[in-house]
Amino acid sequence: VCRLSGSCAGGILAAGVFSFSRLTWQWSIVAEVFSLNNLFVGLLMALTVRFEEASTAKERSKISKLGAFCCGLSLCNQHTIVLYVACIVPWVLCQLLRKKELSLGHLLKLGLCFLAGLLPYLYLPASSYLSRARWTWGDQTSFQGFLTHFLREEYGTFNLAKSETGSSMKEMLVFQLAQMKSELSLPVFALALVACVSTALPAKQQKSPVIWLFAGMLCFYSLFFAWRANLDITKPLFLGVVERFWLQSSAVVAVLAGLGLATLASVGSSMFKGSRVLLCLEWVSALTLVASQVWTNYSACDQSNNYVIDKFARNLLSSVPVGSVILLRGDLPGNALRYIHYCEGMRPDVTLVDQEMMTYKWYLPKLAKHLPGVSFPGNRWNPVEGVLPDGTLTFNLYHFLQVNNHKEVFVCIGLHEGDSTWRRSHSLWPWGTCEKLVPSNTEFDPEEWIHLTRNLYNWTEDYGRFQPSSWEAVANEEMWQARMKTAFFIFDLAETASVTAEMKSQLYIQAYTLYKEIVNSHPNHPVNWHKNYAIACERMLRLHGVDVDPELLLSETVKHFLLYAQKAEDDPQRQDILQAVKHLKKELQGLRKMK
Repeated sequence: VCRLSGSCAGGILAAGVFSFSRLTWQWSIVAEVFSLNNLFVGLLMALTVRFEEASTAKERSKISKLGAFCCGLSLCNQHTIVLYVACIVPWVLCQLLRKKELSLGHLLKLGLCFLAGLLPYLYLPASSYLSRARWTWGDQTSFQGFLTHFLREEYGTFNLAKSETGSSMKEMLVFQLAQMKSELSLPVFALALVACVSTALPAKQQKSPVIWLFAGMLCFYSLFFAWRANLDITKPLFLGVVERFWLQSSAVVAVLAGLGLATLASVGSSMFKGSRVLLCLEWVSALTLVASQVWTNYSACDQSNNYVIDKFARNLLSSVPVGSVILLRGDLPGNALRYIHYCEGMRPDVTLVDQEMMTYKWYLPKLAKHLPGVSFPGNRWNPVEGVLPDGTLTFNLYHFLQVNNHKEVFVCIGLHEGDSTWRRSHSLWPWGTCEKLVPSNTEFDPEEWIHLTRNLYNWTEDYGRFQPSSWEAVANEEMWQARMKTAFFIFDLAETASVTAEMKSQLYIQAYTLYKEIVNSHPNHPVNWHKNYAIACERMLRLHGVDVDPELLLSETVKHFLLYAQKAEDDPQRQDILQAVKHLKKELQGLRKMK
C-alpha cells in the first residue's frame, strides 16, 4: 500500500485492521494453514505492486521470476490461493507481452521458477515410501496416489467436505459480505470502495490496473468459493469452518482500504495544499481504526488460558483401561487424541484407530504396522466383506471385533452408520463421551456401571461459555452431555429391553435418580436435560409402590417440560409438549384438591 500510494498511514491501516481482525488473530495462534496463506497472499500482492512499479525490463524480469517461484510455493500450502494465482499470472504475462518482453525463453524460465516453487511436494512420495510416520494421509508412492492427494479427490477437489449439501451461492455471498463488514468494520469497507471508485480520477489512472486487478481477484475468489463451499453455514460450527477461507478475501479488502485512505488524503491535499491538519487526520484515522480492532478483538482472541481441547483429549485418554483400542470418528476426537497420544506421548499403551480412514485403501497398508496389538482381518474396512476387483480384502466391524476379542474396544464419538454388523456380537454401553463395545452375552449391572462412569472426567468448564462456532464449544457440549449418557442408557433399557416388570421398575427408578441428581447439581446445563428429566418423572408416575411423592413428580414434570419448551423453540414437538403440560397441570390441580 505504501509503495503504491506513497502513504505510510494507509499501509499501517491495511496491515493493522487485517492483522488484528478476529479471524486473522484467531487463526494465527492455531496450527493451521491460514496464517501462512495470509503471508503468501500479502507476498504475491507486494510482488505484483513491485512489478507494476518496476522501471526497467531487467527489474520486471527478475520480479516476475521471483513471483513465479512464490506462486508455486504458495500452492504447497493451501489450494485456494490458486484463484489469486490464476488472476495474477495472466495479468503479468499480458504486461510483459504489451511491453514486448515476453520471449519463449523467458516464458520457459518462468515455468521452471514456478515448478521450483512446487519442490516441497517431493517430500510426499519420499515420506510415503519410507512410511515412518505414525499418522499420514494417502499413499503418494504412485503417481495416481500423489495426484489423488494433490487434488484432494477424497474430499472433492475445491470442496470443503465430502457428501455435504451446502448453502446457496447467494446466501454464502451475503454471509461473507456481512462477515467482512463485521470483521474489518464499516469504515474500512467504505474505504475499500473509495479505492475502486478512485480509479476514475485522472490522478489515479496510473495505479488503476493494479487496483482493478486486486478488485477482480476479490470478486473472482468470492464467487468461486461461494459456488464450491458445500457446507450449511446456518450451522454455527460449519460457519466457523467456512469463515476461515474468507481471510483470503479480507486481505484484499484491507489493502484496498489502505489505498482508499491514501486517496482521500491525496484528494484533500490537492484541495488544501500545505495543510498539516489533513496529514494528522490521515494518521489519526488509521491508528484509530487499528486501535479499535485491537480493543474489540483482544478479549475474544486471548487464548493464553485456553486448554479446553487439551483437557478434553486428556480426559478421554485417561478414562479408558490399560491396553484399550479406541475407534476414533470425527475431527475433534481424532485430531485432539492423536496429538496428545503421538506428540506428547500420553497413554502409549492405548491404540488409536480411525474409523473413517479404515475405509480408504491406503490406510491399513501404510499405518497398520504403527498400530501394535491390533489385528485387521483384511486390508480395508467395508460393511460388505469380500475381495474387490483390485484384490483388496475387505472386512466388517463384526470380524474386526472377533479377531480383537482380547482387547477392550471403545468408540469416540459414535460408530459409522454404514456398518451395523457389530450388533451380531456386541452392544454399545455408555462410557462418558465415548461408548464401549461389550460382548452381547455380558450381563448389564446398572449399579456397577453407574459406579464406573459416574466420575470418569474432571470437567469444570461452565456450560455455554464458548462461541457456538468454535471447537471448544463442541468439546464442552460433548463433555456436558456425557454426564447424562448413563442415565439415558438405563432409561432406554427400561423402555425397550425385554425384562421383568420388577427389573423395568428398578431401571426407571435408577434412571430417575440419576437424572434428578445431575439436573439439580448443575443449574446451567444443556436444554435437553429438562426434557429427559421430565420424561423420567412422568414414567415414575406410572409405577406402583414407588416411594416418591406423586405431587412432586407431577410438579417436576410440568416445570421441566415448560423450561424445555421455553428454551427449545425450534423443536417440532414443542406444541405437543405444551399440550401435554396443560393436561398434566390439570392432573396436578386435581391431586392437590384431593389433599
